[in-house]
Amino acid sequence: MPLDPRLTPARADLAAAHLRGHVEAERFVEGVAYQVSAGVASVRAAPLGDAMQETQLLFGETFAVYDEKDGWGWGQAARDDYVGFVDMEALSAPPIAPTHRVCALRTYVFSGPNIKSAPRFLLSLNADVTVEHDDGKLAQIARGGFVPSRHLRPIGQHASDWVAQAELFAHAPYQWGGKESLGLDCSGLIQSAMHAAGLACPRDSDMQEHDLGKPIALDAPLLQRGDLVFWKGHVGVMVDAQNLLHANAIHMAVAREPLAQTVERLTPLVGPIRAIKRLP
Repeated sequence: MPLDPRLTPARADLAAAHLRGHVEAERFVEGVAYQVSAGVASVRAAPLGDAMQETQLLFGETFAVYDEKDGWGWGQAARDDYVGFVDMEALSAPPIAPTHRVCALRTYVFSGPNIKSAPRFLLSLNADVTVEHDDGKLAQIARGGFVPSRHLRPIGQHASDWVAQAELFAHAPYQWGGKESLGLDCSGLIQSAMHAAGLACPRDSDMQEHDLGKPIALDAPLLQRGDLVFWKGHVGVMVDAQNLLHANAIHMAVAREPLAQTVERLTPLVGPIRAIKRLP
């Protein structure tokens, strides 16, 4: 079975050392581990600032760089194995083990230990941070500043309802390749919500259709909260028996609407529903 290029750090001229014997390349190299020290970093299809955004990395995520040239690092994300180009200015080394994860939809990183301090940047749900000091109100984080303590939870603690995490993103703008609170796409919504609940989830909708849950009949008389509905290139989650939540390019936002209405609109554009998957 051919390797998925989205998840395989291999090019004709260079590949990750662990792929030796599995792919052909002129040379094989060990990756250098970096950590995102910007609020968010785009993973792009090419080493250009206006190249298509494939996905995003949030603050604290680690990224293995296999090639660095002209200020761009080509490598692979640790959280979901996605491969692409990242601006090296958004990365720092070496990685610092995170202690906490952002549990609010978004939060400011302040420059000083006071909420009246100038904000440096925003962190989105699922950003990983390393707390160096916490007075119970503001936590000082490595390579950042000060974050409201109540917006963090210890690594290993997770939300109990992943669909409720998806609902936090209601009305967020649609952004191709996005997975931040300021904009995300359909599969980014599902991945972000599931990660907040401690559930493994691949990045793209076709991967999610393949990997997640058990298929149920397309004509099932009653859908459940948490059922995933897949079209070609699109995914949404049922919030109850009738209504779907999805990031979409019609509303250009994360919207809740009757599934029947979505089906009526999407069928002429991308075809009928391809699968409905139910998680355990």
